[in-house]
Amino acid sequence: MAQQATQVKPVTATALSGAAAQRPSVPVENELSDLMIIGAGPCGLFASYYAGFREMKTVVLDALPEAGGQLAVLYPEKYIFDVPGYPEILAKDLVAQLVAQASRYNPRMVLGERATDLVRNADGTYAVYTDKKGYLTKAILITAGVGSFSPNKLNITNQEKFEGNGIYYFVKHKSFFQDKNLLIVGGGDSAVDWALNLKDVTKSIVLIHRRDQFRAHEQSVKECYNCPQISVRTFTELKSVDGDASGVKVATIFDNRTTKEETIPVDCILINIGFKANLGPIANWGIQMENRAIKVNGKMETNLPGVFAAGDIAAQSDSVKLNLIATGFAQAALAVNVAKKYVDPKAQLFPGHSSEKSA
Repeated sequence: MAQQATQVKPVTATALSGAAAQRPSVPVENELSDLMIIGAGPCGLFASYYAGFREMKTVVLDALPEAGGQLAVLYPEKYIFDVPGYPEILAKDLVAQLVAQASRYNPRMVLGERATDLVRNADGTYAVYTDKKGYLTKAILITAGVGSFSPNKLNITNQEKFEGNGIYYFVKHKSFFQDKNLLIVGGGDSAVDWALNLKDVTKSIVLIHRRDQFRAHEQSVKECYNCPQISVRTFTELKSVDGDASGVKVATIFDNRTTKEETIPVDCILINIGFKANLGPIANWGIQMENRAIKVNGKMETNLPGVFAAGDIAAQSDSVKLNLIATGFAQAALAVNVAKKYVDPKAQLFPGHSSEKSA
């Protein structure tokens, strides 16, 4: 592999002299993959399967210690209803199926490493760097979703004191809330869906929202209002929490129209008011962006040769941006087939149907 390299991301006058000098000081593996997929969420996992189907040597890289992206981290025990072929499926079960599907062609999974730098080599291949090492690849598919994410938090009394001991932002296991008085804060899909998902587990659920208009799906909101196990309070906000070393015991909520306060008994508080998304170093790789997403054409190509994007992170020109798992699957298949043609110009763009191949 040639050692000379040109830096993909822009170099300012104050940067290190010489693009090659900007290579991170970590070892670079000699093994060259056909495709590196950055992001092991549902879109990346399906792309990995499809790349294997196209007989591409594939590496999947993700900063999280497990595959699955938001499905694994944010709502593993939440049902998903809009994945083709499944009337309903738990997020963790969908991840397990996607991992099993991807594993059919034995991709290399590199988890717990975050992509930090991108360097294009003189021969047209790329070196993708993490804080541990560099990986060589002929093409790249970015399926990083919204990037790294952290929960939005409220500015309430005793919030930090009880985080992780009564105040939570994620649900890893529904059984944790068994027979508990639960307060849910939020008006989006996460808050409403968790209220419905946990109604048969908890002792009671109070769902509060600061206004009477919800961002969640209309049918889900209607189900909440009609559910006797869920008390929906609008124009209501959380002021403070209190308890002892064992956890939260009470919460003070108030009507934001009258400022009237009420103290209610709670064992757990689930705050679902959105997340801050950050693309991190990817945004500095010289890739054209559009509204915090990567701009791609109809072939899922970015402005960098051999670099593609699909899923929530991709903003396709002259198209509607629809952040659905089903949409990501389609974009992943399209991107992989175009990447196959990029890596091997003699290859067919359309490989035929999987049913035409022997098991």
